[in-house]
Amino acid sequence: MKRKASYRRDLAVVAALLGAMAVAEAAPSIRLETYQLSANVALPTLGGMGLEASAVAYARDRGTLFFVGDEGEGVVEISRSGALVGSMAFSGWPSRTQHNDAEGLAYLGNGVLVVGEERLQDAFRFSYTAGGSVDLNNVPWVSVVEGWGYNNSGMEGIAYDARDTGSWVAVKQTNPQRVMTGTLSFEADADGGTSTMTQLYGGATLFGLGNLADVAVLSGIDGLVGTPGADNLLLLSLSSQRLIEVDRSGNLLSSISLAGFTPNDIEGVTVDERGTIYLVAEDSGFGASRLLVLTPVPEPATTALALAGLMAVGAAVRRRRVGD
Repeated sequence: MKRKASYRRDLAVVAALLGAMAVAEAAPSIRLETYQLSANVALPTLGGMGLEASAVAYARDRGTLFFVGDEGEGVVEISRSGALVGSMAFSGWPSRTQHNDAEGLAYLGNGVLVVGEERLQDAFRFSYTAGGSVDLNNVPWVSVVEGWGYNNSGMEGIAYDARDTGSWVAVKQTNPQRVMTGTLSFEADADGGTSTMTQLYGGATLFGLGNLADVAVLSGIDGLVGTPGADNLLLLSLSSQRLIEVDRSGNLLSSISLAGFTPNDIEGVTVDERGTIYLVAEDSGFGASRLLVLTPVPEPATTALALAGLMAVGAAVRRRRVGD
């Protein structure tokens, strides 16, 4: 009877350990502190199209990444390891923009992309054709945010949340910093489509960040589907060299310092279904823009729990065999 009681206690300990591990894994956060830099590669320059990388988007149905440079010359498709797949030129921009300042990029699926212009705070939707070109003056578009004026501290990032009927998140760089969310419709006429974007949160400084350079949604990560973590956002700050994870209520959940990863200015962020994070950094006078890949590593606490559980199981089995 004593051996049976001891065996039951061992099983209870193992169950408790496994339960703690399950709770840790189900926590609504990707835990940026567990990530490390796993790759840092040069991006193709393509005669200037690939320089000044300012935004990146993941295309799940293609298994590739797209990025744009802030001179707005076109969009480049690369593999997740940074190899060139193809490109498409922008043959024109609306005459009302003087800078063609491409600072945001989102992928909608089936080869459809949206590029955001910082100073106009406008977004332009087009279908990607490798080796082709598109006149952005003649595609469906929408003014994402009204009232920000024409300035160089406007819309720095835009991301698409494909859940339900689809929604958007956009960030304003500074003066003040803002995170906006809502829906967008696109129309190919002089007035463009309709925006319902409203402020999620904002202020002179958010989460201690010097500015906001880009935003990514976490709803596409398979491991977060059906959990509150699918609502979380990644916010990138160039000046603070930091990437943070926040929820929609404005709570800081996790963060990672990007200092030392590259001397280039990191301006864009996206994430794939596995939770791998991709950052793009402009050339910053170093000859080429960069792709940085961040991957999670097992946490010591989780590993320790797993080892403790296995040891407890082994001890229980040994005692049972001796008793038999």
